[in-house]
Amino acid sequence: MNENLFAMFITPTILGITTLPIVMCFPCLLVSKPIRCLPNRIQTLQLWLIRLITKQIMIMHNKQGRKWAMMLMSLILFIASTNLLGLLPYSFTPTTQLSMNIGMAIPLWLATVILGFRLKPKVSLAHLLPQGTPTPLIPMLIIIETISLLIQPLALAVRLTANITAGHLLIHLIGAATLALSSISMTVSTITFTILFLLTILELAVAMIQAYVFTLLVSLYLHENS
Repeated sequence: MNENLFAMFITPTILGITTLPIVMCFPCLLVSKPIRCLPNRIQTLQLWLIRLITKQIMIMHNKQGRKWAMMLMSLILFIASTNLLGLLPYSFTPTTQLSMNIGMAIPLWLATVILGFRLKPKVSLAHLLPQGTPTPLIPMLIIIETISLLIQPLALAVRLTANITAGHLLIHLIGAATLALSSISMTVSTITFTILFLLTILELAVAMIQAYVFTLLVSLYLHENS
């Protein structure tokens, strides 16, 4: 029987009950918790990274937007740790599920839109109609801009899902090829294993980059509306 390539993306269950909520709690294990007054090297590195990323994301925001700093940092840490945890053997990556990513993207996007209409409704409505638009094109452009606004959370979710899923599939295929070639030619199998090792390193970078991109886009939506 041929193995289903997409079997690793099926939500794990125990006795018919999904274990996704439990899996989503595992990323906190990757974060070192202080157990003494002075932080160790890992905790110092984590604090340095958090401060650096916070500075990069929040530098464009005003006082109103900087209130979101804690939420945005929690978001990027959750997505990055979830992506990294999914690269471990016999694990599951929740961010490969489009439903979960949409569930993260829609509330965040909707909160930024509501914030924009509450703080500066005229500017938010002005985004739907570019300045200097010819009168005959006004209805069409309003429809186009409204559609582009509504698909922003879908674009966020699909981007994260597609990148994580593609990388996992590629690792799975090359890993299967390495095992199959090991009984045929050790030289070719070694080359394939080297490619698999380099791809795994690339996926580690992609896991963190996609978390940063997702959070940065949410931050940009917030900047436009705050």
